[in-house]
Amino acid sequence: MSLKAAEKFDYKNYLANLTRRPGVYRMLDAKGAVLYVGKARNLQNRVGSYFRASGLASKTMAMVEKIASIEVTVTSSDTEALLLEQTLIKEHYPAYNIQLRDDKSYPYILLTDSDTYPRLAFYRGNRKRSGCFFGPYPSAHATRETLQVLQKVFRVRQCQDSYFRNRSRPCLQYQIKRCTGPCVDLISPEDYAKDVHYSTLFLRGKSDLLTRELTKNMEKAAEEEDFERAAVLRDQIIDLRKIQEEQYVANQGNDADILAAELQQPYVCVHVIYVRAGRIIGSKAFYPRFRLAESAADVLCAFISQNYLSDDKGANIPKEIIVPSMLEDAEGLEEALSYVAGRKVKLSQRVRGHRAKWLSLAKTNAAQSLNAHVSDKQNIRNRFMQLQDSIKLDSQIMRIECFDISHTSGESTVASCVVFDENGAVKTDYRRFNIKDITPGDDYGAMKQVLDRRFSRLRNGEGKVPDILLIDGGKGQLSQAKGVLEKFSLPEISLLGIAKGISRRAGQETLYIDVEAGFREVAISSESPALHLLQQIRDEAHRFAITGHRQRRAKARKQSALEEIPGLGPKRRRELLKHFGGQQEIRKASEAEIAKVTGISKKLAESIYAHLHNN
Repeated sequence: MSLKAAEKFDYKNYLANLTRRPGVYRMLDAKGAVLYVGKARNLQNRVGSYFRASGLASKTMAMVEKIASIEVTVTSSDTEALLLEQTLIKEHYPAYNIQLRDDKSYPYILLTDSDTYPRLAFYRGNRKRSGCFFGPYPSAHATRETLQVLQKVFRVRQCQDSYFRNRSRPCLQYQIKRCTGPCVDLISPEDYAKDVHYSTLFLRGKSDLLTRELTKNMEKAAEEEDFERAAVLRDQIIDLRKIQEEQYVANQGNDADILAAELQQPYVCVHVIYVRAGRIIGSKAFYPRFRLAESAADVLCAFISQNYLSDDKGANIPKEIIVPSMLEDAEGLEEALSYVAGRKVKLSQRVRGHRAKWLSLAKTNAAQSLNAHVSDKQNIRNRFMQLQDSIKLDSQIMRIECFDISHTSGESTVASCVVFDENGAVKTDYRRFNIKDITPGDDYGAMKQVLDRRFSRLRNGEGKVPDILLIDGGKGQLSQAKGVLEKFSLPEISLLGIAKGISRRAGQETLYIDVEAGFREVAISSESPALHLLQQIRDEAHRFAITGHRQRRAKARKQSALEEIPGLGPKRRRELLKHFGGQQEIRKASEAEIAKVTGISKKLAESIYAHLHNN
């Protein structure tokens, strides 16, 4: 590790005098800007861990290089340190801390209480206004969707007061049975109050109680021969049951947020599923920036701290937060969450039953959301432009083809070709090549063969000419590719290689580009969108190759070697197996012994023996 930062900052002397008490530390650069804010149970041990000789991630090392000074604030407890840490992060927005990009307040449903005919409305902001608030909901979409359900089932008005007070006849909502027309007194205040009461029960998650109450009132209306009212209540019960059936898990448990994180550095996705009164009411994907994250657990720990631990969000903390795995300092997080919420909050890390299903759903959504985010067309266009600048190409990059080789100890070698353009993966142009007639395990020979076959097809009019030929490998594979390009006279194609670095970790690849003087190494920042594009294409080529290899290997292992012998049909194969008892005994047999089998001539016996002993 380079210790330029240590030369500027006398960390040894600083650590010798640093307290071991809990607190918060702030790392500052030469200009006094805050690089990173962290909290620690033991300040000396935690701060000292940044200056150890080995074991640091490259991004942490980059941050340490910039440290000019460190400031600490000692606290009386871990909880105080955690709360202060989040306050300082929100104040300074340090470059190396997790950065959430959506700081809007959560939406609520507001039920006004000052009117004869109360109104249900979408509401976002502080809750100082009079009325009854339901929520918070994860998104505006989830809130409005709930309002639509209420409008259809219970027909409580949602119009603005100014509109409501100036009606002389019912509006279209009444005509389509989405409102009971209170604006022109088509419903009594008593009957309207019942619909408001039902809406309140629904919003509080008491669907079972609501269904029982509606059923009781329906039976009462039927007994009183008020069949019109009974029919309305019947329809409401049917609609409610349909809504409950649509829930993934209905009416199990209380309020909970289920969190899962997916990490493909530098991209991070945290997916949150919101459960209120045992019902999933929606979900939301967050894409924070967190340069130092090395695992999903790191991301979740930082996300929980910043997303929940602030004074204005205490009321939004549910009774339970569920995460997939053990988090560092889970006990301290749980204590801090309870402190901010003013009540007991449980941080659950091992769950079963319906909560495990929720967690599985959150994991799936996190992975899918991140893949969609990484593959976003606008992102890919920007990365194409960044790549063009990074490798200093004069012409615009429109098409990249990447080749990879996959085999198991030389068995069933398969090469893949994947294609990306400015809109992302062009899967209709993907190709696989079964590699034959090479020395098993010869990756150079395999690369030469697949490129030769690919550009032979191009010469025959099949396919398009790529702007960049990306090879998963180092100078050896690039040499084979360069020879093929020269053979087919394709100097306009730029040749680029991406090889795994010594650590074989993402972000530390070595890039080579073919120039007149040979293969020149290209330096691209590990945080560059250009490198992320090459990594994505390389990973897709690897996935496509290994899938084809596994299919070919599985097929070969299921197929009998006898089936590949010309002239040996099903009947003769059965006679062979019946005579010798199995393929192993056939392999041990001589040509003369094979020729003794019924239906096997001397010439066919020689062919069988040669095939079995040459493979």
